[in-house]
Amino acid sequence: MLLLTLAVEQVVNGLFLGAIYLLIALGLSLIFSLGGIVNLAHGAFYAIGAYLTIQLSPALGFGGSLVAAPVLVAGIGLLVERFLFRRFYRADPILSLLLTFGLAMVAEQGIRMIFGAPPLPYGIPQALRGQVFVGDLVLSRYRLTILAAVVVAVACVWFLLQRTTFGRVVRAGVQNPDMVAALGISLKPYMATVVGLSVGLAALAGVMLAPISGVHPAMGAEVLTGAFVVVVIGGLGSFWGVVLAALIVGIVRGLMVLVYPGLAEAAIYALMAFILLVRPRGLLGERILRFE
Repeated sequence: MLLLTLAVEQVVNGLFLGAIYLLIALGLSLIFSLGGIVNLAHGAFYAIGAYLTIQLSPALGFGGSLVAAPVLVAGIGLLVERFLFRRFYRADPILSLLLTFGLAMVAEQGIRMIFGAPPLPYGIPQALRGQVFVGDLVLSRYRLTILAAVVVAVACVWFLLQRTTFGRVVRAGVQNPDMVAALGISLKPYMATVVGLSVGLAALAGVMLAPISGVHPAMGAEVLTGAFVVVVIGGLGSFWGVVLAALIVGIVRGLMVLVYPGLAEAAIYALMAFILLVRPRGLLGERILRFE
């Protein structure tokens, strides 16, 4: 019974990290699917969201920062899309790769110059501290609250993509942008909105993880690899594939922490390699004409 209790607690902890990866991975998948850009700077937006939380919390509190920081970062994303990304949608993919890599380096060094290199402390809000007892289980109130918030955020994104005119155009643009253009629909404003939404989700993840992991300039680079693993496992262009992959990664990582903590990170990469051998497109990857 004790082992089962510990396993459930570790799975919940793993799902928390998987939820953070999910917010970042959804944005990565959307930007690449619609614009063909592998956004290596995505982690930088995640870090900026965390740093903005520290600056905004004294005035707005954690709840206000949870809303304001992603909105501000989404505004930055719109500017980046307008003046940088838009020039590379039809260019050689290696150019956008170099662009976003350079942007990530500039953002990280800019953070060091503005806020300094040492980590900045940021604690869990007082109202969300403590534990929740469910039978023999002892669960973090903060982690459970964040898991619930992620479920709401992902549900809103699903509704936007699946139940609105905007989402129908985006999905058509992912599959066949030439056909969308032939219908007289410009994808530029849709791409700008997708980038803004995507980097806003990354910033939201930064706000949520800041009280757990601490805030430091390299935090974006640290989380980006795990998010890419989720995208690869889930499959390009698949909303539910990314969601499923985040759940699997969270559960596998949580259980490995219990069994052999030193291999927790390696386990998710081994899982990715296995999935790619069995399903090269990922678990639920869709056939996208523009990349074939």
